[in-house]
Parts: sequence; C-alpha cells; structure tokens
Amino acid sequence: MLLELHVRNLALVEEVWLEFGDGLTVLTGETGAGKTVLVGALQLLLGERATATLVRSGADEALIEGRFLVDGVERLVRRRIGADGRSRCTIDDEMATVGALGELLGGVVDLHGQHEHQALLSVSRHAGYFDRFIGQAALDALEEYRHAFFVRRDRAAMLRALEESLADRERRMDYLRFQVADIDAVGARPGEDTQIEEALPRMRHGDRLTSAASLAWSALRDDDAAAERLDEALAALGKAAGLDPVLDGIASDLETVAMTTDDVASRLRDYVETVAHDPRALDDAESRLGTLTALKKKYGGSIADVLGARDAAAVELEQLHEGEAGLDRARARLADAEAALRTAADLVVRIRSASTAAFEEALTQAARDLAFTGARFVVQLEEVAEASWTADGPQRVEFLFSSSAGDIPRPLAKIASGGEISRVMLALKDVLGRADHTPVLVFDEVDSGIGGATAIAVGRRLASLANAHQVLVVTHLAQVAAFASQQIVVEKGVEGARSVTVASAVSAEERIAEIARMLSGSVTPTSLEHARELLTTAATA
Repeated sequence: MLLELHVRNLALVEEVWLEFGDGLTVLTGETGAGKTVLVGALQLLLGERATATLVRSGADEALIEGRFLVDGVERLVRRRIGADGRSRCTIDDEMATVGALGELLGGVVDLHGQHEHQALLSVSRHAGYFDRFIGQAALDALEEYRHAFFVRRDRAAMLRALEESLADRERRMDYLRFQVADIDAVGARPGEDTQIEEALPRMRHGDRLTSAASLAWSALRDDDAAAERLDEALAALGKAAGLDPVLDGIASDLETVAMTTDDVASRLRDYVETVAHDPRALDDAESRLGTLTALKKKYGGSIADVLGARDAAAVELEQLHEGEAGLDRARARLADAEAALRTAADLVVRIRSASTAAFEEALTQAARDLAFTGARFVVQLEEVAEASWTADGPQRVEFLFSSSAGDIPRPLAKIASGGEISRVMLALKDVLGRADHTPVLVFDEVDSGIGGATAIAVGRRLASLANAHQVLVVTHLAQVAAFASQQIVVEKGVEGARSVTVASAVSAEERIAEIARMLSGSVTPTSLEHARELLTTAATA
C-alpha cells in the first residue's frame, strides 16, 4: 500500500507531503487546483515518461518520493527530474532504472483514468481474470492444461532437433566424434587451469623467492643474528626479574617478540624447502595451461563448460546412433503429449463455457449500478487453431461492453470516454475484487458525467472496494467524497506572483465545509446542513 507521498517542484506544486491510510481516500478541490498533478506524481513513480516541462518554473529539478508497503516490507522510491530533462531514480537509496521502478510498483499500484492503458484493457489478461472469477476448478484445470502445453512444446522441440540432426546424420556424427575425442585427449580436470595459474608465479620466480627467504632466515638465525641478540636481551632482563613490574612487562613483550621471531624463522626455512626452480616443470605447466586455454576458446569459457560440451556431444551422438528408431519414439511421445493437451484443453473450455453467463450477469449488474442503465457485458470465447494455443488456454478470451441498450458490445479498449473507462474498470474491479490482489487502486475521473443517486452508487461501490484494497479517488462529486475514510483537499494559492498548489488532509469540521462547497459552490448554513446529512447517509449506507 501507499504510506506516504512527497512531491516538490512538480508543475504547480512547490512542496506537498501526504500520508495515506487504509480504506478509501478522496482528493477533492476546485477544477485546475492540481489534483491530477498528484496522480501524475504517482504515474512517474510507476515509470511514466518524464520531460523537463514537468519541472516547476525556476526550479533545478522536480522530486517525487513515495513510501510503499510491498509484501510486508517498507520500500522508499524516489525520482528526480532535472530541468534539463534527465531523470534519476533510486529504490531504498540505491540507484535504479525507471524500468526497475515500474517492475517494483507495477503489481502494487493500478491506476485508472482518462487515456490510461490499464491491465484490464489488455486482452491477454482477460482469461486470467475470468478464470479467477470462476474459482479453483478453473485454476486447477488451467494448471493441468499448462503442464500439458509445456510438455507438448518441449517434445515438439526435441523432435524438430532430432529431425534436423538426422537430416545430415553422418556429417553431424563425424563432428561429434571429433569433439568428444578432442576434449578427451586433453584429459582436463575441473579447476585445473585455476590451479596452474595460481602455481605459476612461484615456479617462474623460484630463485628470487628462495634467495629472499634464505637471506631473511639468515638475518634471523645466523650467528649474532636477530634471534641470538633477542635471547641476550631476554637473559639480561631476566637478572632483574621481579624487581620492577614495569621492567617485567617489557620483558614479557620482548619474550613475545622472540617467540614470533622463532616462528617466522621456522616458516622461512620450510618455505625455502618447498620452493624449487625447475625449468622443465615450468615449461610443462605453461604448456599445459596453453592447451587448456585453447580448449576453452573452442568449447566454453571454463573447463566446466568444456566438459559440459563434451557430455552433450556424447548424448547427441548416442541419440544419432539410434537413428530412425529414436525418431519413431520421439514421434510417439509427441503424439501422447498432444492427446493429453487436447484432453486438458477440453476441460478448460467446458469450465469456462459453464461460467460465462454468471460472469456476464455480475458485470452487467455492477455496470448498471454505475449509471450504465442499459449496459451489457459479453465474454467472448473464441476458438483458435491448436497451433495458436497459448499458455493461457485454447481460446481467446475477451470482454466486450456496450454502455446503452441497442449498442453492439465492443472491446473495452475502444471505449472513447475516460470517465466511461474508469466506471467500467470500477465495475470490473468490484466483481473481481477477490481475485485481484493489486493493493492500491487509483481512480481518476470515475465520476465523469454522473450525479445524484448514481454518484451515491459509485461512492458505495468505491467504499466496498476499499474493504479489500487501498483506494485513492480524484472526484468532483460530494456524493462520492462522502464515503471516504480520508479526504485530502487540493487548493490553488498565490505565492508572490506565482500560482502554487497545496494539499492537506482535512479534519471533521473542515471536511463538512469542503463537502458543502462541493454541493453548492459555496459554504452556507444550508449547504453545511446538506453536507452533514450526506455524510450521515454515507456512514450508514
């Protein structure tokens, strides 16, 4: 859900901080006050294209920040738009792309408004919504269908690959035999190249390494060397042991130094014994590494890739040895998969067909409650050729709609009015509310062209939807606003010589005044009384 929105220097907005709660939140205010700017701010956080014209005049950049609860975890997203048009994004204070913003929040916020392309306008999504409305029987049938669909796809791909291989069988087998023999001849072991690369510096510089270590050992252990002088110093301090704690402490530290010196000298001696300069061994190692490098260039980026290529070639070689017998088995397995897919497809078709009328009736009734008195929904189930089946089923599922009696139902995407689109989306969201898991729903112009009892019906529908979602609505209607659990008033003011947009949540008394203004255009005793009545009606509806 959306917890907080911060907007600065975006269009007319100088700076706005808004906090949001559960339920239904409405944004109200005079036309032109800037309500759509705040909706636009959300769009920018969803990955909408940004231009320099969005930056408030005189500002260096526009800033939009949102704090969201995503899968139980708070996430902070931020987008900056420079006056030069450049856009920068962060997620939890780490740099991100605009695409990453959309990916993170695409499943969190669904925005419905004029000229928006909503998820429900995408025909490819209709089958999924329909199946979720039907329930578990449809979802189980679809899962079985998808399993059969992908099995059929994989077996068809295997058959095509085998047929292509057999078309030039002998040439292919000669190549595969060469590949296996070429890799086997080297006898590479996983990680062998890395081991050689780690050992080469010691082999190449053995003389210098042993000379340096020997000289260091001599400096520590030869006659009159550091170790011997340290022993003399310890013996001298030992004659005064116990006379002064300070000197005893120094003696203890010196004893530690002596022990460390002995340990280092011992390690130097062992090191000299393990490092030997062997020109022949060095030549062998460098030659072996060159062989392994050449093999990696031919067959893969690592020895593991090379060995993987060898195993794959051996498997394909074995398949080719089988010849026509293997081809026949592959064809039989594909036929079995196709039969299983058709059986699963028949079940999906039967379940969907049996539920079409109930879905259409529910959607039609919801639309009629939203000022579409003659509305009609149609679920079009179009059979398609088996070769064109997709993972969503063996049919093309599309929702068609007509807003008035006598009109021919048309695709949702061809509804011209933004207000109609929003109300149709509201009807769909209301019916599919239990199946739609998008946490935040934003509606802009949902009340276009309606009023009176229909507006109350829209408000009631939005409040019902807010029981399962966080719902944000831009509205001009008091009848819709009265159903909100939170109301934010957006106003246009003047600062100096410039217009600015300000927004804030209103208290109970302030809300009554705003509802009164929305009812009559001004705040009067009569409009205030009407506002109180409307709020009471909404609270008890």
